Amino acid sequence: MSMWDQDFIDMIAPGCLEIKTYGTGRISFGTVEADIVCNIEKYGDQEKLLFTFTGWDEGDEVTGNGWAVIEGDRMEGWFCFHLGDESTFEAERT
Repeated sequence: MSMWDQDFIDMIAPGCLEIKTYGTGRISFGTVEADIVCNIEKYGDQEKLLFTFTGWDEGDEVTGNGWAVIEGDRMEGWFCFHLGDESTFEAERT
């Protein structure tokens, strides 16, 4: 993540972005725990995973959205808290 260092990302548990079947999942890093809903959209020759999220950050409700491009076992993208921070991210399938 470009906005936070690894110590913050893994503060409580290892940071993760989990995508499940049927377009649901969760994101967890630092003090953030959120459920996501996603779908795949095609832009020209490229497919993007678009998602929204809602959850909690230190007891405060948070919402936001983001996108990712998936290539093999790697995912790169961007997300934004509604009226808040934004960051790029990279993830690898485990």
